[in-house]
Amino acid sequence: MRDGLIAGHTASINVIVTPDMFARFEGEVVHPVYSTVSMVYHMEWVSRQIIIPFLEDHEEGMGGAVTVKHIAPCTEGAEVIITAAVTGIQDNNILTNVKAESKGRLIGVGEVKQVVLPKKKINELLTGS
Repeated sequence: MRDGLIAGHTASINVIVTPDMFARFEGEVVHPVYSTVSMVYHMEWVSRQIIIPFLEDHEEGMGGAVTVKHIAPCTEGAEVIITAAVTGIQDNNILTNVKAESKGRLIGVGEVKQVVLPKKKINELLTGS
């Protein structure tokens, strides 16, 4: 990784809740609200935004762990702001605390772990060679 990534570094994204983000199973909407699955996706995505500028050409990040607590519902059309902050860097592991908020209300909190590896190593892991 390139130098410069430190604890406290942050990134944010804004999303508008759309029907494709609703809580659903087997294609059937269970609740017309922002799903936990969508929240996890956005938490991983904002955490990735932090590491992208620091990846070298031969490196890539992979998800290592996600913990999430979904606190409150959010309906269609609501704006959700997802913010990640680096809380730890140990070797090739990057930890971020993440929160999702809408209109000042906490929607969810979590932690994302990313592992930075050489692309060659990732390919070996994926192909078993």
